[in-house]
Amino acid sequence: MNGGLHTENLLYDETDSYIVSDELRNAVNIAIALKRPLLIKGEPGTGKTVLAESIAKSLGLKLLVWNIKSTTKAQVGLYVYDTVQRLYDSQFGDKDVSDIKQYIKLGKLGEAFTAPERVVLLIDEIDKADLEFPNDLLWELDVMNFHIPETGETISAVQRPIVIITSNAEKELPDAFLRRCVFHYIAFPDQDMMERIVRVHFPELENFLLAEALKAFYWLRSVSGLQKKPSTSELLDWVQALTIGGIDPDRIGKELPFLGTLLKKNQDFDLALRQLHVRTTGGTAGGTNRGW
Repeated sequence: MNGGLHTENLLYDETDSYIVSDELRNAVNIAIALKRPLLIKGEPGTGKTVLAESIAKSLGLKLLVWNIKSTTKAQVGLYVYDTVQRLYDSQFGDKDVSDIKQYIKLGKLGEAFTAPERVVLLIDEIDKADLEFPNDLLWELDVMNFHIPETGETISAVQRPIVIITSNAEKELPDAFLRRCVFHYIAFPDQDMMERIVRVHFPELENFLLAEALKAFYWLRSVSGLQKKPSTSELLDWVQALTIGGIDPDRIGKELPFLGTLLKKNQDFDLALRQLHVRTTGGTAGGTNRGW
């Protein structure tokens, strides 16, 4: 299935808690073989972040997670020089402040480089940072080392980490960065794949309830004008709510119980209820039954 790829005996396959397509499995193994970061895009809730957990579990490796925020700078992923602590120690402490190395704290990329064994490094939601952030990591991800001017030390990767980078496509990433990555877009699962995913999490789920929940879920995603379509993670929450609530499967498509588990915006909630009214009564969208 993996086309004979030589990946240093590291071949990823899906785990008991994460279902993957053949295309995604191959993308992971190609990235490992080529020693390139794997850039994963897809709409929120399609399992981009959980993929890194699955890879680490499948390969028996430690997972390091670098969560990116709008204020995150690339430097923080390498190391941080704690000048404030050094100043404090020089005034009030009894440490030898001339030893600057004790004030250097490695970031997640630095931790991945210095780990004695190979790790999986997840750089999560890279598109949240400013446009310069990806470019600032190009050199380090290419050569797998970085220099610390304060100590004169160069940190080189003991073992090349498997780097997984996720993006919600909120902004375009620089071409120079994209050229250095293996890219895969996680398409939203079709109904058959989604059934497999739900079964992984709820193996004892009653067949009719699952069938009705999936029909209602995909109908809801098809409603035109939704600002935020419900995702896989929200479907899993909804199925659990339906089970805990003891909902009769016959009611699911007619009433969409616990709709707030699936939709998180007022406009989407009202739109879905109007369309459901039209679908179930044949009336007009303006006649929503607010008691649902």
